[in-house]
Amino acid sequence: MRDEISPDRPLRRQLGRRPSGRRLGAAAGVAAALLVFGAACGSGGDKTPASPQASASANDLLGPIARASGAPVRVGLVSDGKSQIADNSIEFDVAKATVKYLNERRSGIGGRPIELVTCESAADPSRAADCANQIVEDNVVAVIIGASPVLASIWEPLHAAHVPTLVYAGVNQAMMGDTESTFTISDGNFGAINLPLQQAKAAGLKKVSYIVIDVPAALDGLKNTAPALFKKAGIALNVVPVPPGTADMTPQMQNLTHGDPGLVYILGNDSFCISALNGLRAVGYTGPISAISACITDATRKAVPGDQLKGITISANVPIGEDNPSTRLYNAVAKAYGNGIDTSRAIGMTAFTEVSAFQTALQGIGGDVTAQSVIATFKKMPEREIPGSLGLGFRCNGKADPSAPSTCVRGGIVSVLDAKGDPGTYKLVGATPIEN
Repeated sequence: MRDEISPDRPLRRQLGRRPSGRRLGAAAGVAAALLVFGAACGSGGDKTPASPQASASANDLLGPIARASGAPVRVGLVSDGKSQIADNSIEFDVAKATVKYLNERRSGIGGRPIELVTCESAADPSRAADCANQIVEDNVVAVIIGASPVLASIWEPLHAAHVPTLVYAGVNQAMMGDTESTFTISDGNFGAINLPLQQAKAAGLKKVSYIVIDVPAALDGLKNTAPALFKKAGIALNVVPVPPGTADMTPQMQNLTHGDPGLVYILGNDSFCISALNGLRAVGYTGPISAISACITDATRKAVPGDQLKGITISANVPIGEDNPSTRLYNAVAKAYGNGIDTSRAIGMTAFTEVSAFQTALQGIGGDVTAQSVIATFKKMPEREIPGSLGLGFRCNGKADPSAPSTCVRGGIVSVLDAKGDPGTYKLVGATPIEN
C-alpha cells in the first residue's frame, strides 16, 4: 500500500525517509475548464429530488425570509450548458435556484431582486463570443462565467465593453493580470503549484513531476506561471503531457518512475486519471499520489482498487462528497429552490458558490446599481467568506496575489481519500488574511 500524505504534516515526517524513484506525491486543481472534463460523474452525495418545502433544519440553514423588492438588477450568466464535451446544464439549474434563494432570503442585490440573463456557449468559441456580445446588449450590470474551455472567448468581448466579470478559475495571463473588471474567486496557483512546492520543500525534495492531460487549459499555468516559481524555490519541474484518450499509460509511467520523480501530481479528468493510476499500478509504483478533484468520480472508484485510491491527496474547488456546513447549505438551497438537482456533482456546487459569492461581494451596495458601481464595490469590499467554500475568504483589492491582481482568494481546500475513494475531512490550507 502507498504511503499517505496528510496536508497538515510535512512529507518527510509522513514518509519516514527521503523518497526513492518510486515515491511521489502532490496536490490539486489548476483550471475550471477541467471541471468540464470531469463533470459527467459525481462524487457521492445527495441525489434526492427537491421537495416542495424545506425541512425545519433546512429552514434553519437557509435563514429568515428577507425578500428583495423593486426594479430587478440584471446579471448575466454564460455557461457551456450541453456540449460535445459534457452536459453542464446543471450550472443553469443551480444558478436559477440560487438566485431564488438570494432574492427570498438574502434581499438580492442592494435590496433589489436579481434577474438572471443566461446564454449557452456549448464550449464553442464562436458561440461563446456571441453569448458575450448578446449579454452586453441585454444591459446587464455584470456577468458570471461558468466552467468552460473557451473562457477567453467569452471574456474578451466583456472586457472590451468594460463589463465586470466574475470567474471561478481557468483564467489565462490576460485575465489574471486585469486590474479593471475581472474578479477570480479561486487561487489559480494554489493546488497545482503552491501546494506541491510547499510539500516538496517540507520533504526536502528537489523535483515535482506532473502527469497532465495534453490540453491548453491544463498546461497553461504549468508553462507560463510555474517555471519562475519553481526556479525561485530551487525545485525542478517535470511535466509529462499525455494525450486525452490514452488508454494505456504504462510506457509513460515506466519512464516517469525510472528515475526519481520527486512529487507527482495527476491533472486530468476521471478517465485520464484511471489510465494514469492503472499505469502506475502496472509498473509497481506504491508511493503517495495526489490529483485534481475531477480525477475522483464514481467511475474512478469502480475502475481503480480502493488500496490504490486510499491516501490520494486532492485539492478541491468545493468540499463536495462530505457532510459539512457548506454542503448542508448547498443541499438545502438545491432542494428548497431547485427541481431534482443532482447535488453530488461538484460543478453544480461551484455554480452555487459563484452566484452566492457575487451577491456576497455586493452587500451594502446602494443607489443605482451599474457596472461601474459593481466594480467599485468589489474592489472596496472587506474580506468575506465565500458561501459553500468551507470558510475560505475572498477580497478583490488586488492583493491576494500581486502577480495576478484579478485573484480574490489566497489558499484552498485539501482532503485525503479513504479506502473507498471518498474524501475525508476537508481542510483550508494557505488561507491567510488578505491585506488592506
